[in-house]
Amino acid sequence: MDVRFLDSIQHCPPEQWDQLFNTDYPFIKHAFLHALEISGCTNASTGWTPQHCLVFHEDKMLAALPLYLKTHSYGEYVFDWAWANAYQQHGLSYYPKLLSAVPFTPSTGPRVAFHSDIHADDEQLHILRTIDQAIGDKFRPRGISSWHLLFPEKRLSTQLDTCNWKQRVGIQYHWFNKHYTSFAGFLGTLKSRKRKNINKERAAVEKQGVSLRTISGTEINHELIEKFYAFYQKTYIKRSGQQGYLNLNFFQLLQKNMPENLVMFCAEKNATLIAAALCFKDKANLYGRYWGCEKEYEFLHFETCYYQGIEYCINNKLQHFDPGAQGEHKIPRGFEPIITYSNHVILHTEFCRAIENFIDDEKDQVNAHIKYLNTLLPFKSEIP
Repeated sequence: MDVRFLDSIQHCPPEQWDQLFNTDYPFIKHAFLHALEISGCTNASTGWTPQHCLVFHEDKMLAALPLYLKTHSYGEYVFDWAWANAYQQHGLSYYPKLLSAVPFTPSTGPRVAFHSDIHADDEQLHILRTIDQAIGDKFRPRGISSWHLLFPEKRLSTQLDTCNWKQRVGIQYHWFNKHYTSFAGFLGTLKSRKRKNINKERAAVEKQGVSLRTISGTEINHELIEKFYAFYQKTYIKRSGQQGYLNLNFFQLLQKNMPENLVMFCAEKNATLIAAALCFKDKANLYGRYWGCEKEYEFLHFETCYYQGIEYCINNKLQHFDPGAQGEHKIPRGFEPIITYSNHVILHTEFCRAIENFIDDEKDQVNAHIKYLNTLLPFKSEIP
């Protein structure tokens, strides 16, 4: 097998990449990763140098995964800052490191694609071990400390753990469509106090003179993208004091090249746009990703980013809504805690041992916390 590393996804034909992944999950599409690169969001100057990995046998592409050489840990959402600090305190450098992920996107989905002929577990494991060896051969001499893969599906994470990529777990909060036929039907499954609270929040938005509408696909035009982007940056600066990771060109490329995956929930007052949430969709899922507002309105974030998404899933018979990272406040609004995965290879022997012990302890804490969070779910108890 021949393992090749590409310094741009442009060097892999779009049809070859997308055919290999064979999924409608939007963030692994060639168009999405390409938009990040040509807009300047992922390059050496931003600390995301593409090194995408392809595996060939003769002229047949057997496997692929997105890969980046990183000089920081921003935009990842699986936090390893403490590891980097520990390295620094011992006079060692944690960066550069190698990262397989969708940049700025904490969403579980495909991370490694295998050719359709390669479906047996032992064949896939052989390819993963070949990739692992090739990464070490190429990047150890360049002084990397580690390599990581973020937000894989559980099966891949378990395979990587078998290949000594240590499995780490985290928590997100997702909504699941349990055959609801209306938002009122969904509310009917909640305990009275939680149901009343959601109705109160939605009514408060309406009383402020704010109305919501959904725009999708090619209806999302250039002017709307520009207005949304201004909100996105304004909100980011207010929250963190810095601009967002993504630029206007990136969003314009999405609007041009991936309109079928886009959904925007727009909040208006006096016929003027005041806030918007830009989401992605595929055949079964909605993904909440980017949010911005002109100024703060009470409960508008909950309405635009959560309740509109739930309604959209119900109306369009989508099975699942991933609203983004973090947020226990989502639980009383009908979102449930789920496990997320990542996998890690640490080259320094002593730090590897310490980090793996940390991951084991953390896993016990996460599992215990999941059990506790499940006691907070807002749904009515099932009657036997």
